[in-house]
Amino acid sequence: MVSQQTPEHAPDANYDFIVVANRLPVDRITDPDGRPGWRRSPGGLVTALEPIMAASTGAWVGWHGATDEELEDFDKDEIHMVPVSLSEEDLELYYEGFSNSTLWPLYHDVIVPPEYHRTWWDNYKKVNRRFAEAVLKVAAQDATVWVHDYQLQLVPKMLREVRPDLRIGFFNHIPFPAPGLFAQLPWRRQILEGLAGADLVGFQREADSANFIRSLRRYTEYSVKGHEATPDASYPLRNVCRAAAHPISINTAQVAELSKDPEIQERARQIREGLGNPKTVMLGVDRLDYTKGIRHRLKAYEEILSDKSLQAGDVCLIQVASPSRENVDRYIQLRNQVELMVGQITGQHDTLSHTTLRYLHHSYPMREMIAMYLAADVLLVTSLRDGMNLVAKEYVAAHENERGVLVLSEFTGAADQLTQAVLVNPHDIDGMKKKIVQAVNMSETEQARRMRRMYRHLQDNDVVGWSQKFLLELASINVHATT
Repeated sequence: MVSQQTPEHAPDANYDFIVVANRLPVDRITDPDGRPGWRRSPGGLVTALEPIMAASTGAWVGWHGATDEELEDFDKDEIHMVPVSLSEEDLELYYEGFSNSTLWPLYHDVIVPPEYHRTWWDNYKKVNRRFAEAVLKVAAQDATVWVHDYQLQLVPKMLREVRPDLRIGFFNHIPFPAPGLFAQLPWRRQILEGLAGADLVGFQREADSANFIRSLRRYTEYSVKGHEATPDASYPLRNVCRAAAHPISINTAQVAELSKDPEIQERARQIREGLGNPKTVMLGVDRLDYTKGIRHRLKAYEEILSDKSLQAGDVCLIQVASPSRENVDRYIQLRNQVELMVGQITGQHDTLSHTTLRYLHHSYPMREMIAMYLAADVLLVTSLRDGMNLVAKEYVAAHENERGVLVLSEFTGAADQLTQAVLVNPHDIDGMKKKIVQAVNMSETEQARRMRRMYRHLQDNDVVGWSQKFLLELASINVHATT
């Protein structure tokens, strides 16, 4: 149970808009004169919420990135930062354990088997309670609290139990599984009731929202009507929970503006030149994660080269696979498998004058990524399951010149919006091969027609609009209707 802390008893309880996420939106740096400091992290979420926080009295609750360290609250770029401490044990059990070895695989259609350990669950509850306590310390009366992502699914109920005056939103950035899969989770009822403590739960896709509502109906005492769920009369919390799709987007204008930068355009030219100026450059950009379908993509590419649907001297694939969870066994295995496939492809198809595959196990800053987008004729997004996939949207925004083709897995949230992409089923290797060859051979007229429509969608639905629409819907809900 969260401690009964009221605004009157919390000296810092004067923030009327609070974001809660696993991480604070800042990275620790050392200034040129050697003094420690903080720099804003790159990312769409902080970009979307910064204007709202600047216009209100805003605070952000999250982990600051170092273990076994207690930090005082501090201010950065008009945001009040509320650090939550995590120990090495918390990192192992709450984050690497329950969040990323139980929830992540379960929510991504059990591509690999989830692990269910009671010690992980106990620590997940404990850390969620710590985040809720941090919110209660700073939340003003009738404040709006927006909780983010699968690491913090118990926080809405914990807040609701103590502070029924709060207006609480939750956004799930990853998929939500169908009830039949979700049923595996031993703590399914607790997770559902934790989320249902929110007034509005947002998802990337309509299907995710429907899965959540169906699970509430099946595994809890909530009564469901349409997109809203109401608890049984005996249940201590009386709020109505609404579920809705609010697909996240990107800062379209920023990406488009960077794509016009002469230095970035020159860098794109250099990238192609460094590859030997092939006729076609294809690009994959992913975290090295089993959900991203990197092995399926490489398999299709190797077969395309072997059966000469595309000639090795004419095409090159750049595969960026940024490091991810490098201490987790399944990710170590995935890296070994991917690097073995890369070696087989380059060993069989490279020549002294041409490389067919450039594998890059690094992370890159935004300017370099924009240069890669501009250098690429085709972007390959072959995720087996993905909540959204913002790389696909960034590629479209970078190609305001209406050149380029997006090959996009139908199992991404982005496929619901970017309907002019060349959609593929990554499990169907033969079908994916045909679609990749179709993308490479697509006429400039057809490229322009598709890209124009997708770009227009991103102009009308950028990340700031996403946050505004979510918060407007949250504000429209009568939170005291059943209290």
